[in-house]
Amino acid sequence: MATVELPTPTVRGTRERAVDPAALAATLSRRVAGEVRFDRGSRALYATDGSNYRQVPIGVVVPRDLDDVVATVEACRQHGAPVLSRGGGTSLAGECCNVAVIIDFSKYVNQIEAFDPVARRVIVQPGIVLDDLNAFTSRHGNLIFGPKPATHSHCTIGGMIGNDSCGSTAQWSGTTAANVRRLEILTYDGTRMWVGPTSDDEYDRILAAGGQQAEIHRRLRELRDRNAAVLRGFPELPRRISGYNLPALLPEYGFNVAQALVGSESTCVTILRAELTLLPEPSEKAMVLLGYPDIVTAAHAVPEVIPHQPFVLEGLDDKLISYESRKHMHPEALHLLPEGGAWLLVQFGGTTLDEARRKADDLVGELRRGQRPPTVKVFDDPLHEQQIWHVRESALAATARVPEMADTWPGWEDSAVPPERLGDYLHDFVTLLDEFGYGDASLYGHFGNGCLHTSIPFDMITVDGVARFRAFVERAADLCVANGGSLSGEHGDGQARGELLTKMYGPDVVRLFEEFKAIFDPDNRMNPGKVVHANPLDGQLRLGPDYAPAEPSTYFQYPADQNSFARAANRCVGVGRCRRHGGGVMCPSYMVTGDEQHSTRGRARLLFEMVRGETVTGGWHDQAVADALDLCLACKGCKRDCPVNVDMATYKAEFLAHHYAGRIRPRDHYSLGWLPVLARLALLAPGAVNSLVRAPGIGTLAKNLAGVDPRREMPAFAAASFKRWFQRRVPQGTGTRGPVLLWPDTFTTYLSPGIAAAAVGVLETAGFRVLMPRRQVCCGLTWISTGQLGIARRVLRRTLDVLAPYLRAGMPIVGLEPSCTGVFRSDVHDLLGHDLDGERLAAQTRTLAELLLERAPDFTPRLSTASGQRPKAIVQTHCHQHAVLGFDADTTLMERIGLDADVLDSGCCGLAGNFGMTSEHREVSLACAERVLLPAVRATDPATLVIADGFSCRTQIEDARAGRRPVHLAEIVNGAIRGMPVGAYPEQVLVRRPGGPRDRQ
Repeated sequence: MATVELPTPTVRGTRERAVDPAALAATLSRRVAGEVRFDRGSRALYATDGSNYRQVPIGVVVPRDLDDVVATVEACRQHGAPVLSRGGGTSLAGECCNVAVIIDFSKYVNQIEAFDPVARRVIVQPGIVLDDLNAFTSRHGNLIFGPKPATHSHCTIGGMIGNDSCGSTAQWSGTTAANVRRLEILTYDGTRMWVGPTSDDEYDRILAAGGQQAEIHRRLRELRDRNAAVLRGFPELPRRISGYNLPALLPEYGFNVAQALVGSESTCVTILRAELTLLPEPSEKAMVLLGYPDIVTAAHAVPEVIPHQPFVLEGLDDKLISYESRKHMHPEALHLLPEGGAWLLVQFGGTTLDEARRKADDLVGELRRGQRPPTVKVFDDPLHEQQIWHVRESALAATARVPEMADTWPGWEDSAVPPERLGDYLHDFVTLLDEFGYGDASLYGHFGNGCLHTSIPFDMITVDGVARFRAFVERAADLCVANGGSLSGEHGDGQARGELLTKMYGPDVVRLFEEFKAIFDPDNRMNPGKVVHANPLDGQLRLGPDYAPAEPSTYFQYPADQNSFARAANRCVGVGRCRRHGGGVMCPSYMVTGDEQHSTRGRARLLFEMVRGETVTGGWHDQAVADALDLCLACKGCKRDCPVNVDMATYKAEFLAHHYAGRIRPRDHYSLGWLPVLARLALLAPGAVNSLVRAPGIGTLAKNLAGVDPRREMPAFAAASFKRWFQRRVPQGTGTRGPVLLWPDTFTTYLSPGIAAAAVGVLETAGFRVLMPRRQVCCGLTWISTGQLGIARRVLRRTLDVLAPYLRAGMPIVGLEPSCTGVFRSDVHDLLGHDLDGERLAAQTRTLAELLLERAPDFTPRLSTASGQRPKAIVQTHCHQHAVLGFDADTTLMERIGLDADVLDSGCCGLAGNFGMTSEHREVSLACAERVLLPAVRATDPATLVIADGFSCRTQIEDARAGRRPVHLAEIVNGAIRGMPVGAYPEQVLVRRPGGPRDRQ
């Protein structure tokens, strides 16, 4: 039974009717096999999308199948509740939030039901992600669904149909509407039918059959015939997305009801299935980058490029490049741009590379013969092309939170004009931005279709600011219409532009839109207040003049968010990149569960609602927030992969610190959170401790008492003291490169001391004099990850006191465990605030690879194999290294020592400190590892090394009994120094226990 904790809403419609949420939830729970969520937390998760708007839904249904969808709509009809279909939830115009029952198709209703590569057709359910669909169909003749929005890795086909999405490739493929053949739809009154192009014979057959299907088609035909001249007068431009696509009803377009419904934003029907047309994507591509003095000049050049029929034609300005540079985004790509203040990105396709390159050369030749030739760079290699695309596809988020600048927002991000008028439009638009004081806004978009994207520094929290926002949008709409344009070029109208449609079409056409909607939804229960009968564009704002979030005192400083946790909680802009099902590290729990609450975005939304205090009212003790954060692995992947650098690991630690203040914590917080202390105690009798935790019965009891999953194999504590060995040994090498401080992290020192010994051997052979702190130190990682931040602060402060002499002498600090090293590069500053020794520590901390490349560039030991062939390895990158430290130095070092390394795109290993060590997280933990990592390890040839610098990663691989023992890069380099051949077993290159014969070599 669903939990109901909300007031009774009244929805706006032609017939006002109060909805009883408790009764509705009870009905849905009886009839729906999927998930019925009417609790406060679930409603908060879906209260907004990627737009400026916020409307808390009545409830959420996550259907298991299409029968659940039908049952949901039926129950809503009986209770008079509005309905809203939702896919990826990234919409920028507010069409994906409403006081309605939201049906989230993305988790389960996402199947490919039929595929005919010969006919180039596919039938899909609405929740399927575009990239997943294309990954399947492209195996057959390179067939894809052509339109490709920047959100292609996580947007759903249903959402694309709802918005009539386009993306960069619409220059070649056309809009979504152009690629939809038929739709199976469900009306609010329960009518279920397939619609599409309707010949006269088919129309007669439908009328003869009678019923509601006949009535709908009859009224649509009557609307069309009565207004045919008006429909033929709609603006002719590639991106006319605003309003309903009524010209599709004309005879010359086949009375295509399906295409008329594309772009209706869930305001008319619920889409159950879609039959799509597929196109063969060009197998080879070449890209031309054209540099111009400014964005207006670049736009004026668009008509010169279009006749060459490019596959893609995009534009972007120097502000976007500057903002990405400030945020350290895509540094490898920014230097590829030719000189200029704005650029056109032109891509050509062909069956061969020569064909694509020839098209590119023809364009360049013609432009160079013109009066004002641009600067030019041409690429035909996939790597550079992909790097450039990353720059363009990150534009929305890249411009949202630029350091030392006002936040930018959507609101006028999606206008389109005829391409030949784009230059004039941009000239006047830039003037308008300057007039309103919004001159920092970056301009970019799909210039080949005349479509402009921008995020603008609107003031959304004061009365004057919101009034200015509205005034600007109204002026911009007038400007767009004066240039023959469409208010929306692909993102839809929703609430942002619905109110403005009379400016574009006039009141008579808007009444036609209302009539069209009423044919399908006479009671206005389908996503009311969007497109037609629209809510005000400055109403239901996510922020607004009454936005007054709590500003709680915190442990972390949040310097990137003006020292405000509330601002940090509002950092997410809803772009949804955390909802990918593969690629990168973020977000491992979402990749496994597919559930919004387990995405970075979902958790950020709940924290935003928590400090807002309206829907989520429990503050730091709110259980909905705790539940969502529970499956956060604190991998920090979002700190790097999220375009606006949401750092959910830090937010989770902060939340846990307050959530458990003065309360009993989970047992693993005491055992694993205090691991540094327990490890030092275990050194007194490591053999006895190891025997105890492995003993039948007693070991299980000990794990239960510690809150550890009894099925986990506990790592063995070292049999000898690494520190004692280090103190007693005779230093080797010349030390001519100066001293370095080897950081004695808990995991390496007490659990994997052979790695530390190997690192000493490497550093001394490379010419360094290795030192270690004379007093006990710790980075505090385990206390940070379990939210024991007061202790972590004290531990770090003491550590800085111990390290101060080394730091002030400029000595490098070498870390071997990525998670601990990451603390020094990031968390110290965030937790302790401004501290000179803390800043020195962050600046002087190096990974082993970084140190060797920077200070010993001529140190190049070479690995060898018994066969003389280049040794191979697969590499698992620790998620904190990916997020905080970077991995380029490691790959470079592996190349230098002669290792052929395959760095897996496997994301987080799933163990993630204490996360995977508990019973309640076991399923998710192992599922993360089974997604890529463990299958890769099992499939690896025995002679191939498995490298994992992170202790958690090595433990996960070993505990899963994947049949391999992973090793640290320090051990590999040490083996290269010794000239030891890499054989079938990595143990051949390992330094084992301190004090053993190999350690003395």
